[in-house]
Amino acid sequence: MSIIQSGILGVANVHLSVLFKGGKAEYGIYISVALSLLIFLGILGQLQVITEAIARIGGYIRLDGAYMGTLIKMLGVTYIAEFSSGICRALCRDAGYQTIAQQIEIFGKLTILVLSLPVLLALLETIGEFLS
Repeated sequence: MSIIQSGILGVANVHLSVLFKGGKAEYGIYISVALSLLIFLGILGQLQVITEAIARIGGYIRLDGAYMGTLIKMLGVTYIAEFSSGICRALCRDAGYQTIAQQIEIFGKLTILVLSLPVLLALLETIGEFLS
C-alpha cells in the first residue's frame, strides 16, 4: 500500500465518520477501526523491506544478530503502541478517557527502554574496555 492510498483511506475514513456522527455514531467508530486495521495490514507488507535493510546494515557493520533482533522488536513495539494509542484516542475522544491512550504510550516507551538496556550495557562495557 502506498502513502497515497493510505492518505485516501484516511480522508475517506474522516468523511464517513462525520457522515455517521449525526445519526449512528457507533458506525463511524466501526469504520474508523476497520480502516485503521486495513492500513495496518498495508504496513505489514513494508516490514519485509525494513527487515532486509536492517539485515544488510548488520552485514556491513558486523553486529551481533541479537542487536538487530532487538532493533526490529523496538520498531514493532513503537508501531503497535502508536497504533493502539491512536485507536484509543479516536474511540475515547467523546467519552473523555484519554488516559488509556497515554498509558499505552508510556508502556510502549518503557518496553523500548527495557529492550534497549542490554544494548546500552554492551556499549558501556565497550567504552570501559577502551578507557582501560
